[in-house]
Amino acid sequence: MVARMSTVMRRPVLRARWVSQRGLTLVELIVAFTILMLLSGMSVPLARYKVRRDKERELRLALRELRTAIDKYKDDADAGKFGQLKMGTEGYPENLQVLVEGMKLANEVDKKKKYLRRMPKDPFTNSTEWGVRSMQDDPKSMAWGGQHVFDVYSKTMEKAPDGTPYSEW
Repeated sequence: MVARMSTVMRRPVLRARWVSQRGLTLVELIVAFTILMLLSGMSVPLARYKVRRDKERELRLALRELRTAIDKYKDDADAGKFGQLKMGTEGYPENLQVLVEGMKLANEVDKKKKYLRRMPKDPFTNSTEWGVRSMQDDPKSMAWGGQHVFDVYSKTMEKAPDGTPYSEW
């Protein structure tokens, strides 16, 4: 009977100890919070890097789309598909809007050939306004002579991680 009483008497003591140890201590909370802060602090630069890389990819695609449309327009103009060209354009479009609106073909009455469905957005400026250069302009010039559109560039002043401005892409 003595052995029985000792085990019965111990049980309430064990239960009281378990009840008091259910929560976390302040030290455990501080350690967990510190680890969480370190992990979130490391993830913010990675997220910024990914956003920047996505914008760079979008910029490359938009520039490629615009430059391809300009080249196709030039090829059709050199082939004589538009009939008489405006003096000084040398077969290039007068502005970027011509690529969206299209040009009437010389042999067709009401048919226009369009080179772009819509003007692509510059991901850095978030607008459809692009910088343009003509053949007479300096390759790194930020001013347009107004003759025709030979090349396009982004109007942002930001620089890529390697230090080159996005306007030179």
